[in-house]
Amino acid sequence: MLNRRWQKSSYSGSSNACVEVRLMGGLVALRESDDGAVVLRAAPAVLADLLDAIKAGELDHHA
Repeated sequence: MLNRRWQKSSYSGSSNACVEVRLMGGLVALRESDDGAVVLRAAPAVLADLLDAIKAGELDHHA
């Protein structure tokens, strides 16, 4: 991901209800496409750990 513009999944189509991602100063930045005021930043390894936990269902009890 060398592009510094916000990118969203091709699965979201023309919808604005998705998460966008980009690199910012060596960190991965995430925001909601329909409300870009809040941006979360994390080291790539931390984001990878979060995604692994989500995929494994480790956070389902928080829903």
